[in-house]
Amino acid sequence: MPKEVFEIVFHARAGQGAKSAAQLIVEAALEEKKHIQSFPEYGPERSGAPMRAFARISKKPIKTYATIENPDAIVVIDPSLLSPELVKDINKDGILLVNTCEPIDWIRKKTGYKGKTYTVDGTGISIELLGKDLPNTTVLGALVKATNIVELKSLTDRVKKFYLEKQKNELAQANANALKRGYAGAKNE
Repeated sequence: MPKEVFEIVFHARAGQGAKSAAQLIVEAALEEKKHIQSFPEYGPERSGAPMRAFARISKKPIKTYATIENPDAIVVIDPSLLSPELVKDINKDGILLVNTCEPIDWIRKKTGYKGKTYTVDGTGISIELLGKDLPNTTVLGALVKATNIVELKSLTDRVKKFYLEKQKNELAQANANALKRGYAGAKNE
């Protein structure tokens, strides 16, 4: 982990799994004996409305409960949300990860962000493996590749357990496979 407290902001629309993504990444970190926080922030609470989810991961106790203002990573699950405003407060060494099959130049035009940028076709992978557009686990795989914030195995185990509690075994395994495909499919410059 590059700094004492690593902060992540997920941007999505309600119903796309950003809250679950933030929860899964911190629970994987907890399994690795790290300190964690995760919380969502909703605008109008309806499916499809823009929302954010936050995650903090640290090797030491976390002493703040404030909203994340200068994230180390911004994860954009819904690329229609891209704008200069979205990336204006990213840490100077931060990582921008976008669920898109568009080239990085397209992201730079939308945001003006010149820093380290990753893409993954989370939507395409999730439709192929899950049969629906729910790219949150795929994007998490790309996040692990981009940041090494947790071990891929820790996150894979947590994803399987999380989805086994909610769904059948086949869907839990499909989500674990989507996570691994996201890891393998993450691209950057």
